[in-house]
Amino acid sequence: MIEQIKEPYLLTPGPLTTSHATKATMLRDWGSWDDDFNSVTADIRTQLLAMAEAASDEYACVPMQGSGTFAVESALACATDPSGKVLVLMNGAYGKRAAQLLDMMGRRYVTLDKGDYLPPQPQEVAALLRQDSEITAVFLVHCETSSGILNPLDVIAEVVSAHGKTLIVDAMSSFGGIPISLAKTPIDVLISSANKCIEGVPGFGFVIIRQTLLAAGKGRAHSLSLDLHAQWDYMERTGQWRFTPPTHTVVAFQAALVQHREEGGVPGRCARYTRNRDALVKGMRALGFSTLLEDEWLSPIITTFLSPTDPAFEFDTFYAALKMRGFLIYPGKLTEVESFRIGCIGQLGITVIALLLSAIREALADMDVSLTADPRSA
Repeated sequence: MIEQIKEPYLLTPGPLTTSHATKATMLRDWGSWDDDFNSVTADIRTQLLAMAEAASDEYACVPMQGSGTFAVESALACATDPSGKVLVLMNGAYGKRAAQLLDMMGRRYVTLDKGDYLPPQPQEVAALLRQDSEITAVFLVHCETSSGILNPLDVIAEVVSAHGKTLIVDAMSSFGGIPISLAKTPIDVLISSANKCIEGVPGFGFVIIRQTLLAAGKGRAHSLSLDLHAQWDYMERTGQWRFTPPTHTVVAFQAALVQHREEGGVPGRCARYTRNRDALVKGMRALGFSTLLEDEWLSPIITTFLSPTDPAFEFDTFYAALKMRGFLIYPGKLTEVESFRIGCIGQLGITVIALLLSAIREALADMDVSLTADPRSA
């Protein structure tokens, strides 16, 4: 049996396993209005614009306290016209959450719901934009971690741009791990979080937004604390966050950015995550598990596996068996089939994936679950 690991590996789409160097930076306390901390904030804003290949005279980077959803909500409130209408492209929980946020703001929206495992197609988006001239903005989740699907961002962006609409991209689980260039792809708003592919810890998200759109968003916010324009304006004038920032998270994120560069930036990180995914999928299929998605739609971020039909399989027992062996995975988030998810991001390599597969094999044996290898694993 595998020896229990004291600190479990997080096989999730964030929070995730972080490096010792990132953890070590959080041992110091920081004054939230001190010039040293303000310099850290300014540095990460600059670095994030560079990572997105977003021109500093065209885009602004605005950090926002809270989870990724806080940043999404602040961005939607700022970037959507209260008199307009948003087309929400959804194929999972996070597209649905965006619709819920818009509903709570009183903003009009329509949806293109593709279910659990199909991506929105550019021709479908184009048809909807032609049919409904009231649509002013389109919302897309780049990597929908409900299923692990990677949606076709570039081609949809071209369609949205050709129709003169605003494109808002939830790149929560993809930015930093999958190439995205705002210099090449017409994206108006990009939203992500500290605890995803850049491998920081939870505590804040950030919005990269066209400055013209940011200016137009003044006064649109439905919330004092989630007013993106006010946050940006205060940071520009003072260098400080409007309200108490997550100081340890911010400094840990700066350390994570250093490690991100040392790994080769986005291409280097994407390569490692892809190796993790390939080893995981091959090994899981060899054990008898099936992926929800076809290979062409699998992201290098997280993979959804269908739960075995063997009556002996019970997810909570399976989860507990893996936790005992030092691995935390994610339950499924699908509406129609039983499933679970395993992440490929964080401080993980194929050696950890091999240990995970051994732990899964042991857990199945303990549960007396019988599976047949997927032919695709050969």
